[in-house]
Amino acid sequence: MQKVIERILNLLAFLLNVDRPVTADEIRMTVAGYDRSSDEAFRRTFERDKGLLRRLGIRLELRPTDVWEVEHGYTVLPGSEFPDPGLTDDERAALWIAAQVVRMGGRSSGPDAMFKLGGTPLAPAGEPLAADLGTQEDDLAEVFTAITVRRHLAFTYRGRERTVAPFGLAHRRGHWYLIGPERGDDLIKVFRLDRATPVTTTGEAGGFERPEGFSAVSFVPNAPWEAGDAIETTALVRIDPELAWWAERQVHDSAAVTRLPDGGVELSLRVANPDALIGWVLSFEDGAEIIEPAELRQRIIERVAG
Repeated sequence: MQKVIERILNLLAFLLNVDRPVTADEIRMTVAGYDRSSDEAFRRTFERDKGLLRRLGIRLELRPTDVWEVEHGYTVLPGSEFPDPGLTDDERAALWIAAQVVRMGGRSSGPDAMFKLGGTPLAPAGEPLAADLGTQEDDLAEVFTAITVRRHLAFTYRGRERTVAPFGLAHRRGHWYLIGPERGDDLIKVFRLDRATPVTTTGEAGGFERPEGFSAVSFVPNAPWEAGDAIETTALVRIDPELAWWAERQVHDSAAVTRLPDGGVELSLRVANPDALIGWVLSFEDGAEIIEPAELRQRIIERVAG
């Protein structure tokens, strides 16, 4: 699944970076992800990828590769770009990072390609980076289109058929979330896209109105321990100096951070899912500990001792 998404980014970035039409054979031998051993496998894959790009609003055109018009190649029509689904800076950053790890002929995709993808460059941070687009490429294309033209989406979620007005899309820690109410209901819900299958558009364009000032990211918890049914409490977590930088990058700006004299940090975190917080703290092994509340500290001690 992830390889398909990376191949699509490879293909589009390659077409946007060359200043001439390129043949199917050149794409096959240059763009990472295409089968170079079977003509039929390449043809099927390439046709599917072209169809996906068309659905995303990326218009490919066959043009002569020289003045004699003996051979034709593919190029992206000027002005082609993804429909804007209202991505946040974080989501645009996820696309930028994904494109940065793509290699075509030994070079990474340039910034011009990502500008057309709706991305923005990131300043080098000197630390590990990763991105996961988090769902099937066809589903993501359907959702992008539906948000843009305001069509309903139909899919199965937790064993039940749903029809949802897609108000927006948000990206959190490798997963895409669809936000909107089910048809006939005013309650705005959050659906994780990789758990919604299959996703198809339904109804006419302009089939719903998005609330004025709607913000999709405000409906998605910033951390897994914030999403739960337990009575919300506040936990104080201490992180050792060598892991402090990594811990700070995994918590939202709303978390209170106290920097300690030894280089460590104390994080004050809202908790509605204690098990999720315990799992996160244990991922640091002996480099993190829960200071308070006492009952949550006792739970993690019992978890380790057991």
